[in-house]
Parts: sequence; C-alpha cells; structure tokens
Amino acid sequence: MALADIRQPSDLRGLNHSQLEELSGEIRDFIVAAVAETGGHLGSNLGAVELTLALHRVFESPRDAILWDTGHQSYVHKLVTGRRGGFSQLRQAGGLSGYPSREESVHDFIENSHASTVLSYAHGMAVARDNGQNTDRRHVVAVIGDGSLTGGMAYEALNNLGHSKSRVIIVLNDNGRSYAPTVSNLTHQPHPLEETSDMPRPRDRFTRRLSRTLTNVRLNPVYVQRQRRLEKWLHDLPVLGPQAERGLEAIKAGIREYLQPTAFFEALGVRYVGPVDGHNFGELEHALAAAAARSEEGPIVVHVLTQKGRGYSPAEDDDEKHLHDAPVFDPVSGPPKSVPTGYTQAFADALIKEAQSDQRIVAITAAMPGPTGLIAFESHFPDRFFDVGIAEQHAVTFAAGLAMGGMRPVVALYSTFLNRAWDQLVYDVALHRLPVVFCLDRAGITGDDGPSHHGIYDMALLSKVPGMRVLAPSSAQDLQQMLHDAMALADTGPVVIRYPKGNARLVSEHDVGSGLHARRMASDPSKKLCILAIGKMVGAAEQAVAALSHSGVHATLWDVRSCVPADVAMIHDAAAHRHIITIEDGIRDGGIGFLLADAITSATSAHSPDIKVLGLPTRFIPHAKPDVILAKLGLDAAGIERTVRDTIALP
Repeated sequence: MALADIRQPSDLRGLNHSQLEELSGEIRDFIVAAVAETGGHLGSNLGAVELTLALHRVFESPRDAILWDTGHQSYVHKLVTGRRGGFSQLRQAGGLSGYPSREESVHDFIENSHASTVLSYAHGMAVARDNGQNTDRRHVVAVIGDGSLTGGMAYEALNNLGHSKSRVIIVLNDNGRSYAPTVSNLTHQPHPLEETSDMPRPRDRFTRRLSRTLTNVRLNPVYVQRQRRLEKWLHDLPVLGPQAERGLEAIKAGIREYLQPTAFFEALGVRYVGPVDGHNFGELEHALAAAAARSEEGPIVVHVLTQKGRGYSPAEDDDEKHLHDAPVFDPVSGPPKSVPTGYTQAFADALIKEAQSDQRIVAITAAMPGPTGLIAFESHFPDRFFDVGIAEQHAVTFAAGLAMGGMRPVVALYSTFLNRAWDQLVYDVALHRLPVVFCLDRAGITGDDGPSHHGIYDMALLSKVPGMRVLAPSSAQDLQQMLHDAMALADTGPVVIRYPKGNARLVSEHDVGSGLHARRMASDPSKKLCILAIGKMVGAAEQAVAALSHSGVHATLWDVRSCVPADVAMIHDAAAHRHIITIEDGIRDGGIGFLLADAITSATSAHSPDIKVLGLPTRFIPHAKPDVILAKLGLDAAGIERTVRDTIALP
C-alpha cells in the first residue's frame, strides 16, 4: 500500500510486515523531501517511523490517547492521521505546525514542544479516566525519549505513576540522543544501533541474545501468571517463606541488573520490559500488545531502541545531532554542516576570548551545545564545559553552586527555556546575588517553531527580579562588548544578555556602547520626538528614522542597551521631548517600555510628554517567519514610521 492510501490509522492494520517496511521507506523519502522544502525536524522523525506505525497498529487512536514528548518526533504521526497534504506548508504561516496541534486533529491531545512533560500529562489523563471521565478511553500511551528522560519533571512523574499504580503505558524511545548525545546513564553507551563495529564481540552477542530472550519471557502472560503463583507459594512457606521470597527477588534483580536497565524503573514501582528493536515490526508489536494486555497491573515501560536519522545517510553520518533539525536544503546532498551565525557566532567567539583570560569562566547548556554556540568552547575548554541534558532547573542551580565556589558560570539557553527555571533563577541565583551570567539566544519572535518557542517573556519577567541587570545588544559587536562588561558587572550579582535568532547588525568599533550606558544614535534639536529602541528593534527604528528624515521629520534615537537599570542620562534626555515611543520585541504588558515610561514620567517636571509603548501582544503568536510576524504587529521599519506619523499627526 502506498503512503497516498493511508488516510487514517486503521488503514495500517491490514498491512503485513513486508508492506510496512516498504511504507516505512516511502515515509522516510517523503519526510526528507518535505523538510528539504520548508526546514524542520528531520533526524528525530526518521528514527521514529516503525515505532509510530506500530503504535497506531496496536492502539486505536483517538480512543487510545497517544501522547508525544517531545512533539518534534510527531511528523509520522501526522502523516498517518490524515495530514499528508499539509506538509507542503509545514511550519509556514497558516500551515501545518511542526508539533502536535489540537486545532489540527483529534489525534493530537497535547501541543507539546517542551521536553519531559508527557508523563505528567499521562498521569493526569489516566486518573481522570479511572475516576469516571472519558470512560471509553482504554489506554493512555506516553512516548518519551529523544533526551526527554534527562529532565527532572519526568522523574517526578515516574515516581507518582509508580506510587499510584496508574494505568499508563510508557514508551521510551531511546535513540541515545537529545539534540546532542543524551546525558544519561539510563541509555546504552555506545548506542546498540550505532555500533562502530560490524562484528560485535561474542560475549556481547550472547548478552544481547540473553537479554532479548529474557524480554520475551517477561512479556509472556503465561510466565507472568506462573511467577505470581510461585511468589505466593514461597510467601506461604512456613518459617522460611519471607526469606525465600526475598531470595527469589534478589536472583531476578541480579539477572536484570546485568542484562537490562530495569532496576531504576522497578524501584519506583514501574514495570520494565526491553530493550526492543525499534525498527523491527515483529518485536515492536509483540512488546506493545503485551504491555497493553498487562496495563491493568499499573504503569509499564517499553524500552525501544531506535536510530536517530535512520535511512538517510547525511543524517546517519552527522555526528553532532543526526540532523535533529535542518534548514531548507538539497535532499540529494543533504544540509550543509550546521554552524553558528549572527548573534550566536558573536557570542561563541566572545566567550572563548573571555575564557582565555579568565580561568574562572565555565559554560553550561541544557542539551543544546550546537544551537547556543558552545561547540567551539567545548573543544577549547573541555573541562570547563557542561551539558546537563534537558534540565534547565538543574543547570541554573548548578551554576549557583559553581558561583558560590568561586567560578564565573555562563549559562547559555534559549529564552523560552529559561522559563522552566524561573524559581531557581530568582531564589537560587538572584537572592544570593551570585555572579552568574545568563546568555539567552532566540529572544523575541523566533518564527517557524511557533508559540512555544517565541522568547517573548524574558524581559518582562527578569526586569522584576531584584538586582538583575538585563542587557539587549543591537549588533554583534555590542553583544561581545556586553559579555566582556558582564564579567565585571557580575561581581555584584547576576546579569542577563538576551539576543535574537538570525543575522546580527554589524557596526564599527565607534558604534558600540559600554557598561550600563545607553547610546544615542540620532538627535532631534527641536525635542519633538524621541524613540527608545531595544535590541533587534534598533535596526528597524534606525531605518524608520532615516525614512522620516527624507520628509523633514527628525527624531532622537536611543539604543537602550541596558533595559534594567535604565541609563539615567537617556531618561532625562527623553523626558525633554514632547513625544516618546518605546519599542521592544517582548510582551508589551509589564515590559521594559512601561518601566521606561514610569521613569520618564518621574523625571518630567515642566510638561507631561505623550508616551507610546510598542511591543508584542499578550497572546500566543502562531508560527510564521519572524519578519512577517513583526510586520503584522507594526514592529518593522514601516510600522514604526506609521506610528510616528500617527503620533505627531503627519500625512
């Protein structure tokens, strides 16, 4: 059967394994072609083809809830649930989301693109079902992996699942990776499906065969029944019963400890089976069906081994991330090697320079050394680089401990992911006034990944943290200067530098600010109009001011640079103007613009200036190209010019 004939999951059930293998190849070709046209997540989806098909053959979606964590491995799920036609507009404005979307399909239950959350969703849904809601739902299946099991929230949920005995089927998609190689002792290293040798050692072949045999035995319901009877018989033995029962458990635990990573799960009360070959339909369907049959006993983990990027040689050969994500590319040759660009590259270069002269500097990231620009730092200073996995909370408090010990940690995260460590940032770092520097990439509107990835809350939130300094560069050179200055500023507490995805303005050494000072870029002698622009918005404001000057309209333009604390000289200069416009690419409500407006109002005595605050609306903003989104919101050069003309009543 061709992919074009698969319109719903039930269409898969009549296929034999040979047909499924052919379909898997067609799906991989389709995904490569689709992502080549639009960009998107590639390696994670190529590795999950057989697993997804098996899930939809064994379980009956949407009656059975199949939940994805993280959602970037759901492309195959979208294909088999009737959305093939939408892939031409994948991650484009008005088109298919790159993650599960409740608006797209009844088969999507959670819009999950941040990791390590699915087990908590599953626990809640299972409890609701068992308490009389959605009583027609048979199974709750949570697919976790691709590094998600490095996040602390997943372990919290596992603990509660085991304690409550909730009927949840957990599928651990173990591909040995998150974005980079997974930081976890629960995965096999080296990964069994990525062995460097074609001929494993005889002992390894024996161990693997014995492990697989043990898995098959434990999945056999006859074995389970006999095991229960044996345990009861031993327990009832006079005098020796308890000791005999414990002895049997010890023997079983010893075998499992040697052959399988099971002890951890079962210590929490979550039964474990595996590992299972995630590219073998027979093994997959047998394991999933057996888990479903045993689900009444409580939570169960099915450990599935997959190969990220499988079936596409450029992805299989990509040592860094197995083409976890990719831009638009030629599918024949594959994407070019991923390298930092723009602000990310400027940060990468600056951090190495600072670390060469300051032995205290260490770098921390949460499973994203490549995207945050830290690959080069790691190669220069391997002992001063730390990838903690998808564990932002730990990353921040780990940085606090390093700072307490005399180090100067730099925490490099995406802006949106810092939200996951808010408590730690406030109470573990800021409360202690520790010298931690946070470098937030992908701040502002990020585009194709949609509402969960726009970094729009950082300025509004961080500006309310006592003692926090919040800096926003408007050029690559200014970012490098800010990082240098931050090392000294951090002596009195934490510093945040936030910068956008994409190209950075390039300026001369004479157009770079310093410290906590703003930089005046243009002046209006008449004091009629003043524009205070933040970060990326400086470039748009500069274009607008240039366009207005051709109409004889002049404006004072400030590059704010230091959002908190604001430069007093800038505030007093702005207060002397009749009209003031603030511009930021963060949420407007509670953002930097209102802090600046309050400061200007307090500094004004002779008159009350008209102040307009421009920023992002407080709503979830769908995916589209950043420039398209900013233009729609009036935050591009043309939009700023329109606001100026409306403000001062120009035609």
